[in-house]
Amino acid sequence: MKNLRIFSFILSLFLSASLLSAHEGMWLPHLLKQLEGDMQAMGMKMTAEDIYSVNKGSLKDAILHFGGGCTGSIISSEGLVLTNHHCGYGYIQSHSSIENNYLRNGFWASSRSQELANPGLVVTIIQRIEDVTDQALNGVTASMSERERQSRIDENLVRFKATLNLKGDEGILFRPIYYGNQYLMFVTLTYTDIRLVGTPPESIGKFGSDTDNWMWPRHTGDFSLFRIYAGPDNRPAAYSPQNQPYKPKHFLPVSLDGVGEGDFTLVFGFPSSTQQYIPASAMAMTKEAVNPPRIAIRDTALHILDKAMRSDEAVRIQYASKYARVANYWKKWIGENQGLDRSNAVWKKILTQKEFRDRTHGDAGYEAILPHLDSLYAALTPYMTAAQYYNEVVQRNIEIFTLARYLSSLVQQFEQKGEPGYIEYRDRILPQVEGFYKDYQSGLDQQVFSSLMRLYAESGDPALAPEALFRQFSGAHAGHRSASLFDQTILTRKDDLLKVMQETPRKQPHC
Repeated sequence: MKNLRIFSFILSLFLSASLLSAHEGMWLPHLLKQLEGDMQAMGMKMTAEDIYSVNKGSLKDAILHFGGGCTGSIISSEGLVLTNHHCGYGYIQSHSSIENNYLRNGFWASSRSQELANPGLVVTIIQRIEDVTDQALNGVTASMSERERQSRIDENLVRFKATLNLKGDEGILFRPIYYGNQYLMFVTLTYTDIRLVGTPPESIGKFGSDTDNWMWPRHTGDFSLFRIYAGPDNRPAAYSPQNQPYKPKHFLPVSLDGVGEGDFTLVFGFPSSTQQYIPASAMAMTKEAVNPPRIAIRDTALHILDKAMRSDEAVRIQYASKYARVANYWKKWIGENQGLDRSNAVWKKILTQKEFRDRTHGDAGYEAILPHLDSLYAALTPYMTAAQYYNEVVQRNIEIFTLARYLSSLVQQFEQKGEPGYIEYRDRILPQVEGFYKDYQSGLDQQVFSSLMRLYAESGDPALAPEALFRQFSGAHAGHRSASLFDQTILTRKDDLLKVMQETPRKQPHC
C-alpha cells in the first residue's frame, strides 16, 4: 500500500493459525462488502455496514487520526479518546515542569475543568472514502513523462475538487495507492480543541523505554486519554471554555471479557506504508547505504542529549519528547538491519527473483525488469546516502535549523508578495517561533551541531554536499567554528529575534 501513508484508513485481519486464508491482510474499509461472508465465517459478528457506513454511525466514526501520525479510538459518548502513551507524549511533556512533572508522576483530571488544552493538537475523522481514479487519470497516457503525468493528475484533481459540494469545515485529501495506479478521496473533519484527560506515569507508559521499543512482546501500559471538544453544533471549533465534549456518531464500548484462543481479531487504523514488493537491490541499499548513516547520526545526537538529561532534571523534562522522537526510528533502523541479517532477507529475495526470472524467461516484456531496477538502484545509492546525511543533520537533529527554515520562508514571502505577504506569514509563524524557545537549550544544541557537522564533513560525500561544509567543519575546526556561529547568530536570542521580526522588512538590520 505504498503512498497511502497519511490517510490510509486500513482494516487489518489477524486470524488464528488454523483460520489463515488468502483474505488475511490489509483492506480498505469501504471495500469490505466483498469479504463480509468470509469474515463472518471466521467468527466476525458484525456486518460490513457496521464497519464502514456513510449513512449511519459505524466503526469508522470511532477511529481517528491523532496528531498527524497515530491512531486513536473514541471510547465514550462524550468524545473520550484512547491513544498510545507515546502518541500523547509530546503533549504530556508540554504541560510538565519541575513542580508538576506529569511525565514522571502521571496526570488525571478529576473534572472537566482540569482537562488540559493542547494548542496545535488535532484529530481527524473520516466522513467517507471514494474511488476517484477515473477523475484523476483522465487524459493520462502511457507516453507521458512522469512530470507530465503528475501535472495532468494534479490539474484533474483541482478541477474535480471545485465541483464538490462541501461544508465549510470539511477537508479533502486525495491519496494515490498502488504506486499511483489508483486514487482515493477522503472527506474529513478535523477537530482542534483536544484536551489531555489522563496519562499513567512513564514508568508504566514507557516501561522498557528504548531497550524494549520495537520489541515484542512488550509489557508497557502504552496508553493516554484525551477528549475532543466541539462547538454548539458538534462541529469543529477553535478552543473555547464554552465548547462541549464531542458527541460521536459511534464509539467503541470497552469490554472486560478478555480474548480467547482463536477469537476473530480486527485491527482498524492508520498504518504506515509497506515495501514488501521492493527488489533485492533496494533491500540491500536500505541495509548498507541508507540505515547506517541514519543510525550513526542519531546515535551521536542521542548520546549528547542523554548525558545532559541525566545531569539536569529540568533539561530532562524539556528534551524528553525530543529525545523519544529521535530514539524511536533510531531503534527501529537498528532492529531492521539486525533482522535483515538474521533472516538472510536479501538472499531470500534474490531466490524469489530467480523464480520470477525462470517463469518469465523468453518474455521480453518481463526479462528486462529486474536488471533495469538493479541498475537504477545502483545509480541511486550514493544519492540516497547523501540524502540521509542532509536530512538527519540539517532537517531533523539540529534544532536551530528549524528557526532558520522559518526565517528563510519569511524572506521568500517578502520577495514574492511584498510587505503584506511578510506580515501575514510572520503573524502566522510567531506562535511557533515563540514556542520554540520554551524547550530549547542553545548550549546543548551547539554541542549537537558541532558533533553532527563534523560527522557530516568527515563521512559525507564531497561531491554531493557543499564544499564549505568540508572546509569549515572537519577535524579540529568543528568546535571552534560552531561556537563562533552560535555566538554570532541572533537565532539563539529570543527577545532580539522577536524584536527584529516585528519591524517592517525595510527597517530590519542585516543579521
